Formats: sequence, C-alpha cells, structure tokens
Amino acid sequence: MSTNTVQGPRLRPATCEDVEVIADLRAVVMRPDLERLGRYDDHRVRQRLRDAYAPEHTSVVEAEDGTLAGCVAVRPSEDAWWLEHFYLAPEYQGGGIGTAVLTALLARADAEGATVRLDVLRGSAARRLYERHGFTVEREDSVDVYMVRPPGA
Repeated sequence: MSTNTVQGPRLRPATCEDVEVIADLRAVVMRPDLERLGRYDDHRVRQRLRDAYAPEHTSVVEAEDGTLAGCVAVRPSEDAWWLEHFYLAPEYQGGGIGTAVLTALLARADAEGATVRLDVLRGSAARRLYERHGFTVEREDSVDVYMVRPPGA
C-alpha cells in the first residue's frame, strides 16, 4: 500500500525495523479478546506476529502528529487479498481511523476487482466494523471467524 493520507491518519510502508513496535501493539490490542478466550500468552502473541511479518505487505498507520496509531497488512493470495494484522492502539479506537483505513483499502480492492478475506477472533468488537463494510461469515471455528467480502459489496 503506498503512502497516502486518509482522513487524518497517514499510511506509510512498514520497514523491518517496525516489527517489534507492531508486535507490542498486537499484544496490547489482542490481549482482552485472547484472555476472554483463555488463549493469551505474552510471548506467543508477539512471536506469531514476528513469524508472519511481511513489511512489503504492511502499512503503518500514523496519527496526525506522527505517532504510531496502528498497522494493517494486505497479503495477496491466488484468489483474494488477505486483510491481516489490522490493529489500532486503544487510544485511537472508536474515532473513525479504522473506518477510514478500511474504506480506503476496500475502495482499492473494488477498483482492482479483488475479493478480500480476513479472520477475526470470536466475540471481537472488530467484527461489527467488518460487517458494516460488507464482510460476511464464510466459516468459524472455536477461536476464529473467517469472513469474506466480494468486490463492490
């Protein structure tokens, strides 16, 4: 995703040096849901991000003052784009940044005719955001809900 402005936040390409700050952000953001599911492990939550981190598919979301507000990754696959690692720091949640970032990303997917897939933890408040943007449940298991959004949904 190229650098651009989205209603205040700025997206910039992630670098290899961003991995630890993003791993820490993931731990903070996911902790309540993972604890609720009885699956929180302080080391594992960070290591899973490190193991999957692909800076070439990741953007850092910066607030207007340049501080880290979040991140998002869009990984291309054979039949869809996978929306991954979409985290906003708690102090930036509920203020429209997530909606702005997701709207811009989905506009780009629609322009390219791409289906977008994601998975979200069961019971996560983020699911409502995705449903408002046209995602529907494809399947679920005891931990995750897998969602899909066809182009133009």
